Amino acid sequence: MNLFYTPEIQAYHSSFLLSEEESKHAIRVLRLSAGSIIHLVDGRGGIYKTEIIEAHPKRTSLHVIQVEENYNPNTYHLHIAVAPTKNIDRIEWFLEKATEVGLQEFTPIICAHSERKEVKIERLEKVAVSAMKQSLKAYLPKVNPAISFTKFIDSQQNIPSTKAIAHCVDGDKKYITNSFSKKENYLILIGPEGDFSEHEIQYALQTGYTPLSLGEARLRTETAALASVLEISLLNR
Repeated sequence: MNLFYTPEIQAYHSSFLLSEEESKHAIRVLRLSAGSIIHLVDGRGGIYKTEIIEAHPKRTSLHVIQVEENYNPNTYHLHIAVAPTKNIDRIEWFLEKATEVGLQEFTPIICAHSERKEVKIERLEKVAVSAMKQSLKAYLPKVNPAISFTKFIDSQQNIPSTKAIAHCVDGDKKYITNSFSKKENYLILIGPEGDFSEHEIQYALQTGYTPLSLGEARLRTETAALASVLEISLLNR
């Protein structure tokens, strides 16, 4: 199945014109022609079966044959907030794999010990789109702009969810599979290479976050984030 990301398409459309970028991919790269069947996804859960009417490398026109809304929806909402790594490729790797497994929202958080203070959201959005198409999904994770740790915590206080913070300080912590329930909204915080500061940990705990354990091994930031996504996915099977 060839998937093309077309966020502009709506369920009532009977025809559609591919963007120049997607047209070039369809005609020049995949060498599709008139009569070929391709599928479009809107990133909102809609998948569209279409037929190529005019195979133009800049403006390929399509006829919409069938529309399926809410294609393979998740039964939960997972929001991962991660301190961006110094090497941004590692965060891009995480976002790619997390999108394939099942992630609905991602926020880069700038912490006291963060080595990277800026993040190019446009690049991360492209990574998420590519992973969505590769894994045959119709829902695109929401990629939020980078925000400071404190502002992020404050912005989430009135949003109902099961909130947890994974940190390295010794103490009583809980495992996802033993203490979280199925089909919920989850928000998990993952810190930088130097961990969260003591103030950040206490601030999160005071505002209702559960201290989270991901096992005995010391994990890299992106590994810890992906482990959380995998555990939530397994919990909801």
